[in-house]
Amino acid sequence: MKSYESLVDALNDLRKKGYEADFSTSADCLYCGDLDIRLNPEEFHVDEIYRFDHDPNPSNNCVVYAITSSTGIKGTLVDSYGDYAETLSFEMTRKFQQHPTILN
Repeated sequence: MKSYESLVDALNDLRKKGYEADFSTSADCLYCGDLDIRLNPEEFHVDEIYRFDHDPNPSNNCVVYAITSSTGIKGTLVDSYGDYAETLSFEMTRKFQQHPTILN
C-alpha cells in the first residue's frame, strides 16, 4: 500500500482503482445512499486503511477505508476517530480492526 499526502489524494487514487461508491456507517452496517445498499460486516472486506492525523485540530483527523462488498462493489468510507468517531457495534468495530493501517 502507498502513503498519501492528503485525504483528497487518497480518495482520488482509490477512485482510479475502482473504489467509486461512497459508504457511511450506521451502528451495525455500511450504507451507500447512491446505490441504496446496506452491508453487514460479513458482506464486505476492508482492502486498505489510511489514517490522516497531521492536523492539530482533532476534528480534522480521519481514516479512509477501501472496501469491497461480497458482490464486488468497491467503495470508500471516510470516518473520524477518537472523540468524534461513530458508535459502532462490536462486529463492525472488530471488522475494521482486522486490517493494518497506513499512517500518512
